[in-house]
Amino acid sequence: MSDAVVVNRVRAGFYLDSVALMRASRTVEERAGVEAAALMIGTEANRALLDDAALLAEAGRGAGANDLIVAVRAADAAAAEGAIEAALELLDRPAPATAGASEWVPRSLDTALRALPGANLAIVSVPGAFAAREARRALARGLNVMVFSDNVSVADERALKEEARARGLLMMGPDCGSAIIAGAPLGFANAVNRGEIGIVAASGTGLQEVSCLIARAGGGISHAIGVGGRDLSDAVGGITTLAAIDALDADAATQRIVLISKPPGAAVTARVFERIAASAKPFTVCFFGLDAPVVPANAAFTPTLRAAAEHALGGATLGADFDPPPAGRDPGRHRIVGLYAGGTLCAEAETILIAAGEAVRSNVPIPGALPLSPGDADGGHVLIDLGADEYTLGRPHPMIEPAVRREALARALADDSAAVILLDVVIGHGAHHDPAGAIAGVLAGVTRRPAVVASVCGTDGDPQVYGDQVEILRRAGAIVAPSNAHAAEAALAVIGR
Repeated sequence: MSDAVVVNRVRAGFYLDSVALMRASRTVEERAGVEAAALMIGTEANRALLDDAALLAEAGRGAGANDLIVAVRAADAAAAEGAIEAALELLDRPAPATAGASEWVPRSLDTALRALPGANLAIVSVPGAFAAREARRALARGLNVMVFSDNVSVADERALKEEARARGLLMMGPDCGSAIIAGAPLGFANAVNRGEIGIVAASGTGLQEVSCLIARAGGGISHAIGVGGRDLSDAVGGITTLAAIDALDADAATQRIVLISKPPGAAVTARVFERIAASAKPFTVCFFGLDAPVVPANAAFTPTLRAAAEHALGGATLGADFDPPPAGRDPGRHRIVGLYAGGTLCAEAETILIAAGEAVRSNVPIPGALPLSPGDADGGHVLIDLGADEYTLGRPHPMIEPAVRREALARALADDSAAVILLDVVIGHGAHHDPAGAIAGVLAGVTRRPAVVASVCGTDGDPQVYGDQVEILRRAGAIVAPSNAHAAEAALAVIGR
């Protein structure tokens, strides 16, 4: 990388949807001589990401939140300049016509409210630098808000949530990727039955996994409320979590409530448990990283998402007919490699492996390349959340575009020390149309390879169809487990643990 040339071009006052920018980045990155490319709005946070990735040049350092940075790192100046010109051409290319393009679309919140005067929820999905302003405008108009955007400051998040609380509204997010409100899936969410179980989640894929396990077992969801990954930190104070508990506690259709999060702050944990104790409804608490805390009498602590779904279903046993694979496929292979699209699913697998006494390293970055190189983990197990910032810079999230995992999977298949490759396949609204097919395409023709163990997070009501995705993986030679937790346990079985 030392001889590489980094070139930035700034287009002032230019905005394009982030997914479109990521797709353009991917197209440019495929050009000969290009090592990396990213097209990003010039916020301070994005400039820091570009700098960390060795993609920020002097021109980009002066960009602002209303500007677009086109960044390229290439083998030589000619390749870099050619890639920049190709990127600018993509930006100037007219958008293709789509079905329904003639349908009227409101251009502002006020116009939308005039067309839908009964609306009570707004979804904010704009660059993080502008998200707080748009969320505040929606709250002022009496709307509950779901902020899909990330890169919103903690101070803005706290202020927005305090304002929402004062108005008796919910402020979900920022970085809230999934919710199901009155049966309507929002963001990355799945088609599930309506029912009596409510969910409050600081994790999008955690919400998806639990809601899908419940749905596939015959249960249903009243509402699943995403709160954003930082809500249960002491800095934010659990404001939306507590408001969501209040809402579900008052909802006659909700009979049981599930809470999902990474470890909350100590002060917030105490407030949440105090609120749980004041409810007459039973609760299930799945807080990753906490060691069996003392919970209120009307609550049960579960260490995994599968256990949370089982408890919420009244003590069901999920996947009882799943037969774990035999151990010892290849004595020379000894480690587990997890390549995940869902960060919480990666965390759940890590919890299970550590509980079994295994040493695990998570999100091991390799400069200039995606993981994994053969023999990289020094003999230990490696679990990678490929949706983390270091792997998605300038690229779509792997739930949207499987290309990020395709390259990592090919590397892992070539690793002679890997005994098992663990994969999650997350389907539903917003997700790629055939993620299992993308995996099957990489597996095709690879003969001597590690065992591949996968799980599918979804339902048969989803556009990709759960049963179809499972069958594609099985035909490709993968072991398909009934849950992410089952998959992690199956990986342990393969290595004889």
